Amino acid sequence: MSRDESIVALGRASATDSAVDTVVRQIRELIAEAGLKVGDSLPTERELCAQFNASRNTVREAMRILKAYGLVDVRPKIGATITDNRMSRAFELFSFNTMEVSRKTFQDVQAFRDLLEVGSVEQIFDRLKDRDLDDLHRINGQLAENHDLQEASEIDFAFHVRLVSILDNAAILDVYKVMKPIILRIMQKGKTRRTFKTETFSEHEDVLAALSARDRLGFQYRLRTHLMTGFRNFNDEMEATA
Repeated sequence: MSRDESIVALGRASATDSAVDTVVRQIRELIAEAGLKVGDSLPTERELCAQFNASRNTVREAMRILKAYGLVDVRPKIGATITDNRMSRAFELFSFNTMEVSRKTFQDVQAFRDLLEVGSVEQIFDRLKDRDLDDLHRINGQLAENHDLQEASEIDFAFHVRLVSILDNAAILDVYKVMKPIILRIMQKGKTRRTFKTETFSEHEDVLAALSARDRLGFQYRLRTHLMTGFRNFNDEMEATA
């Protein structure tokens, strides 16, 4: 399904749509049917009111919602233009998620990472180049230095982002980055600065050794073991946040 078709599908009205919901749907349909692209301008507020037989307040609220979705940008004296900030909006939503994570959340997130990092073993090995290994060794080497917990987890995350980047798939990389806040909390749970400096560093080195040796089974085993290391730090009573 194309982006334009998705906009229409997502915008279909239900029997319980409010006036604002209806205008949101109509503007989405307008964007798709008129073939508007990023950077194109929408009709003025007055024109939208007339076209959709809606009040000014209804149109303004609809535009506010579309801006929150990351589909339009509204500026004084310029009006509304088409944009595509949906990924950054999703990132912001994850960033607000600051509660503890449960064992179920841990399992779900790590299973997703397993699917991307471990399950893509053939594509990773097919695309792997010496510069990828050099970058991964360089990033992991930073864990051997002294860092606070936040900085160490950022380095840990950077290591895995660089690993995923070998796939050369922008969509996968974007989704992975959107999950950064919750992945960082999983990385930090039950760990200390020393844990990153010794255990995490060593586990990464084992993964890199398998990569360097082009050992597919070793890579899968060591990476999967690494991803599940923190399982013992979570319990069933914690409130799930995913």
